[in-house]
Amino acid sequence: MREAMTAYLYHLLIALDQLANAILFGHADETLSSRAWRVEQKGRLWGIVLRPVIDMTFLVITLGADRHHCQSSFESERLRKQLPAEFSAEASKGTQ
Repeated sequence: MREAMTAYLYHLLIALDQLANAILFGHADETLSSRAWRVEQKGRLWGIVLRPVIDMTFLVITLGADRHHCQSSFESERLRKQLPAEFSAEASKGTQ
């Protein structure tokens, strides 16, 4: 039961993060963390300012365990790690 609640809260936080990003004219399926890292790489001022703030926040929250939160978020988005297993390309091959 505790694992289910933890997963639920995790997914809820991601959904709220994606909603905030969409409200701020971002892609609906991207988190602010991922976007901050991505636009920082393009040299955009708001990414250069916001990415270190987000990373520092997660560094404190995770007691030093998540030093590169925004980059990790970007990689997770790029690799689609947040998708349920049923949505993966390998799983869909069996349903065709």
